[in-house]
Amino acid sequence: MLDISLFRENPQAIDAALARRGVAPVGAKVAALDSRRRALLTDIQKAQAERNETSKGIGLAKREGRDVQDLMDAVSALKEKMAGLEADERAVAAELDDLLLGIPNLPLDDTPDGADEADNVEVRVHGEKPHFSFAPKEHFELGEALGLMDFEVAARLSGSRFVVLKGGLARLERALGQFMLDLQTSEHGYEEVATPYLVRSDALIGTGQLPKFSEDLYRAGDEHWLIPTAEVTLTNLGREHILTEEDLPIRVTALTPCFRSEAGAAGRDTRGMLRQHQFSKVELVSVTTPEDSRAELDRLVGCAEEVLKRLGIAYRVMRLCTGDMGFSAQATFDIEAWLPGQNTYREISSCSLCGDFQARRMRMRSVARRKRKHAFPTRSMALDWHWGAH
Repeated sequence: MLDISLFRENPQAIDAALARRGVAPVGAKVAALDSRRRALLTDIQKAQAERNETSKGIGLAKREGRDVQDLMDAVSALKEKMAGLEADERAVAAELDDLLLGIPNLPLDDTPDGADEADNVEVRVHGEKPHFSFAPKEHFELGEALGLMDFEVAARLSGSRFVVLKGGLARLERALGQFMLDLQTSEHGYEEVATPYLVRSDALIGTGQLPKFSEDLYRAGDEHWLIPTAEVTLTNLGREHILTEEDLPIRVTALTPCFRSEAGAAGRDTRGMLRQHQFSKVELVSVTTPEDSRAELDRLVGCAEEVLKRLGIAYRVMRLCTGDMGFSAQATFDIEAWLPGQNTYREISSCSLCGDFQARRMRMRSVARRKRKHAFPTRSMALDWHWGAH
């Protein structure tokens, strides 16, 4: 969530930044709602003060033996007035909150402008692409031929966009997860955390999936949702917490299944293990100070790159443009692995700086030099070994 003070100070600047993301102007509407709410709060305070003063007058009049009916009628009228003002304030506050929750984060000044992935900028390339004397097969062709992937059985069990892994491939998936966790915890200083796979709506609001992207999620009953990524649980570990400078940076990681409806993926990547409804993923989340956030993002990208370096997989790092970044991000670097069977790079890790956007939504703060400010979560949706874009 954006800082409301930004809209008070310069709503035009907010609109200009949002325009880089293709978002229609909202600054004037936010500023107007905020002004209306603050005016209502002032009126409520004035009515409360007047009511308190009138109530004191009733006591004084009674002691002096004077009639108090007019004063009691005035108190009743003020009470009714306050109830109306408070109802109006709640309605305006709800409208303002709904509007703010639907506004994406502002891109950093150095985030490339662009409409979609075609405008992303290549930062660096690592490793040599493998060359073959034959046409390399797709991963699903190899998996099915070797009897290690079964999409038909998965479809009978669960429908499309699921897979059953068998034998050595199932063991490889488990081994890759352990390898990534061991690397990040033993060498890069991340703490492993085991979190729930079901969360309340507030957790998804905190990280930005709700309310705008509910169609991409799986709901489980009235109160819970299946997590689309461990970003939700790891980042929300700091929800409604006040952190000290000594607490930072916080670096946590988790291996979890992830569940996504892929509502917007109709007709895309219909074969194989891309865009699955369920997949396993190792997540990295860092929480740090605003001053250290860019350096922490670079560090996080390096931690994710190290996995591919040790696996000997050629890859490139891309800086995402404003039109391709996620809702909560200010800046994003994607790591794309080379897939010989497709003769192209595909995203397998996305590392983003979110500023204080998620911290505000989660009411997570840090305390430094007697001042409170929001901490900066940095995250990497790191290395889904199903090679799914996420």
